[in-house]
Amino acid sequence: MASLNDPRYGFCRDCMAAQRAEGRRCHVCGSPRLLRHPELCRLSIAHVDCDAFYAAVEKRDNPELRDKPVIIGGGKRGVVSTACYVARIHGVKSAMPMFKALEACPNAVVIPPDMEKYVRVGREIRQMMRDLTPMVEPLSIDEAFLDLAGTERLHHDPPARVMAKFSNRVEREIGLSVSVGLSYCKFLAKIASDFDKPRGFSIIGEAEAKDFLADKPVTMIWGVGKAFAATLEKDGIRMIGQLQTMELGPLMAAYGTMGQRLFRLSRGLDTRRVEPNGESKSVSAETTFNEDIGTRDELVAILRSLSEKVSRRLKAADIAGRTVVLKLKTRDFKLRTRNRQLADPTQLADRIFRTGCSLLEKEIDGTRFRLIGIGVSDLSDDGRADPKDLVDVQATKRAVAEGAIDKLRGKFGNNAVETGYTFGKIRTPPKASPEELE
Repeated sequence: MASLNDPRYGFCRDCMAAQRAEGRRCHVCGSPRLLRHPELCRLSIAHVDCDAFYAAVEKRDNPELRDKPVIIGGGKRGVVSTACYVARIHGVKSAMPMFKALEACPNAVVIPPDMEKYVRVGREIRQMMRDLTPMVEPLSIDEAFLDLAGTERLHHDPPARVMAKFSNRVEREIGLSVSVGLSYCKFLAKIASDFDKPRGFSIIGEAEAKDFLADKPVTMIWGVGKAFAATLEKDGIRMIGQLQTMELGPLMAAYGTMGQRLFRLSRGLDTRRVEPNGESKSVSAETTFNEDIGTRDELVAILRSLSEKVSRRLKAADIAGRTVVLKLKTRDFKLRTRNRQLADPTQLADRIFRTGCSLLEKEIDGTRFRLIGIGVSDLSDDGRADPKDLVDVQATKRAVAEGAIDKLRGKFGNNAVETGYTFGKIRTPPKASPEELE
């Protein structure tokens, strides 16, 4: 009989039974979801990605949507935040303009994003990850890296089985599915998690890495986007295998520090460690208008509402940001980004809003905008955030008032109290695009 961890025969992802021999189905429960790999018991870097997360949460909460195409987004001029797999069959993709998504799938059910709910569910899954290992590096609300090296004695199982049990637990307790990639490095673990969605579990071992990468496009390398891929193509490089034949010196001479990345990742060399403190780089909120807006009063009202959303997220996560970033997109899709660094980190809506207003004033020149966003970066914990202002006494008073408003909203809901900036002034509530933890 095969041992529990025999990589030749593997185990069943559904009933977790060790397999006694080669076969296409589990000899215990008959499931075809078998996991085998020569390095099954030696790999410890995992990447977890929730399947069509926002849409999956909505389908979980409303069973009537289960077999329908669902798009999470807002307004005909907004973009798709995510789409369920039924909608994806029709060609709907994330970041696609909403009007194009509805042309591709006119029968889709469109749901505005409910980020507070998604964050809540994401945290439940995150805690399940931390039950496995403290080495969890979140990349977004619905994906993260895990390093399970050294946890076998704790769990009495190798990482592969631990992650299979984890994915089953998420389905059972949360009602959502995840896909898992397992490898010896972050680069390949993330690639693996995309292979067999939804409910996937793929493995890329160290021995096979170079051959596996050889026939893949250069765009599979982390950091190679469309623009850089076009540059490589002009130089006759389209496949990763071509990079594997090139030496480090010529690559760095041609592409600078990016050449070093091409050299290493094309050979499956990635020494980046899972960083448990790298949870987020910025917190932001934005909205796309149904009609272009150019007046100060309307833009300021929406900016205030978005600043409050960002503030709520910062306070809930016990973090603060030192750099305020304003984002505007003109009617001809040109993007304007402006930022200002503060003396101290903040999580106050008042400081975020007033800084954003100062940046916005310089952009109000008759231009009409289709999108506005506000956010903060340079994140840290909230220990040194918003010290009392001994010079501007009014700022301290506003901070106290904001704390009182937060308590009322916490008790009666976010719409319980409105400021004069927003009351009766927002033509369309800013809900087209979700806040983001990036």
